[in-house]
Amino acid sequence: MKQLLNTLYVMTQGAYVCLDHETVKVEIDGKVQMQVPLHHLGAIVTVGNVMLSPFIMGRCADDGRAVVILDWNGRFKCRIVGKTSGNVLLRQAQYEAVRDKERAAAIARNIVAGKVKNSRQILLRGARETDDHEEIDALKRAADVLADALFHLKDSTDIDYVRGLEGESAHAYFNVFDRMVKEEDRQTFTMKGRSRRPPLDPMNGLLSFLYTMLLNDCITAVEGVGLDSQMGFLHALRPGRPSLGLDLMEEFRSVLADRLALTLINRKQITGKSFEVRPGGATYLNDAGRKEVVVAYQKRKQDEFHHPILDEKVPFGLLPHVQARLLARHLRGDLDAYTPVLYS
Repeated sequence: MKQLLNTLYVMTQGAYVCLDHETVKVEIDGKVQMQVPLHHLGAIVTVGNVMLSPFIMGRCADDGRAVVILDWNGRFKCRIVGKTSGNVLLRQAQYEAVRDKERAAAIARNIVAGKVKNSRQILLRGARETDDHEEIDALKRAADVLADALFHLKDSTDIDYVRGLEGESAHAYFNVFDRMVKEEDRQTFTMKGRSRRPPLDPMNGLLSFLYTMLLNDCITAVEGVGLDSQMGFLHALRPGRPSLGLDLMEEFRSVLADRLALTLINRKQITGKSFEVRPGGATYLNDAGRKEVVVAYQKRKQDEFHHPILDEKVPFGLLPHVQARLLARHLRGDLDAYTPVLYS
């Protein structure tokens, strides 16, 4: 029996999160609005003006439970972490693999292959779900570009070439992404290219918020097994950048974020009214929109996926933790290669 450790998202402004023995309490104006057993939680995420007691921060640090603070727009501010966990020999093996160009390229190649394969499945699914021949052709042409990238990836040993193929695939993918939105909503959710800081249209605003939540889960996963979240293989190393968290996130983007975004839009759970536009064109989810997305994301994480290596069903929410452990086993020499999750 598996227990899915959920993430507690606290978004009510002025809320106070504290610890009462083994129970997490959320208070608003001095009144308890929610109580959750601490052992049910894998992480706590606050959005905006939310206070945390020193005791709950200390306990989470001791237990290795992630505490993440986002601003009101859902942008990352900081994480509260405790002592470094895991075996120092594992991190040493990670650093050696990062310095080994051939080995680093092999890991990056498999990460990108997982991302491209999963993105292609989303495009093919979109083509199956529409009767419009023009849309079918556009989606299949983009899927062919991704198939060509997969073909060229298999023999690549140059990290820059791998990154170039990933960039070309992402460009082809996002060029047709809004074709998978129902026609009556397409004007609202047309993508004007991929924009991040800030997102400049509703689709980018929705994807950016989902990616923020997914990245936090992936950072928690890699740090939970004792890896250094800043030492990645695909993403270049930069001060303060969680490169390994970003690496692990790639194979899950289309499955856990992109497909969920399309579902929320096509079911009209998220509409144009779910966003607010700031001066300069920055487009963010509003309060109601964020709550809708968080609930849907948590539900999605409870759906199960048959993991081909484990040969058993695993909740989507645990997949980053499983993949982080597989990566750790590869770095220790227990597995010949890192195998990404392939969605079908």
